[in-house]
Amino acid sequence: MDTFILGEKEYSSRFILGSGKSSIYKKELIDAAVNDAGAELVSVVVSGLKDDDSVLRMIPENVTILPNTLGAKNAEEAVRIAHTSREMGFGDMIKIEIVNDTRYLLPDGTETIKATEILAKEGFQVMPYMYPELSTAMALAKAGAMALMPLASPSGSNKGLATRDFIKILIKEIDLPIIVDAGIGKPSQACEAMEMGADAVMINTALATAANMPIVAEAFKKAVEAGRLSYISHRGC
Repeated sequence: MDTFILGEKEYSSRFILGSGKSSIYKKELIDAAVNDAGAELVSVVVSGLKDDDSVLRMIPENVTILPNTLGAKNAEEAVRIAHTSREMGFGDMIKIEIVNDTRYLLPDGTETIKATEILAKEGFQVMPYMYPELSTAMALAKAGAMALMPLASPSGSNKGLATRDFIKILIKEIDLPIIVDAGIGKPSQACEAMEMGADAVMINTALATAANMPIVAEAFKKAVEAGRLSYISHRGC
């Protein structure tokens, strides 16, 4: 089986459910992601989350929760949220999202590097959300990132792989798992990302806004698997 490793766990599914622009999850969305798309990782916004939150009850025990720092506007806030996540029992894996513009929701590279370095030194397994720019990626790798999560296009836009050429550079040059995050709107786009050599894709809006979530989730599962198989077959040529 073609698996990939994040932190101390091995995963067979390369479809990850993201948190999107909102921390609000519906049971239908989580059920479709887990049961029909095969998601083994679900990202959850830590800010405002309570120990008895209904979102946590929706996620099956065998699914890993990937806490994220959505809402943080600088490194200090992201570090504080990461500490809260650890205190709540979510472990050391953390997705760093630092966004200080409300229009485009683009990540702040400078603050993300700062937060990554601080948290990596504290033993966190850091997965930063980033714009796919090589010097930023190299700085994040040097800072101790466990994986990189470059955006495909602006969050929630469903515009697909607008940054495909830059993501290709990261896949080629950075020796870390590359998880394509934000903007993928169709299964075909997820397939293309995997065919390029991405290790996984994170999807939210495309599934959350689907008229029939189970069918779309299954389509994403098959697309991700097909893209991965295509990448493996080309790699062996």
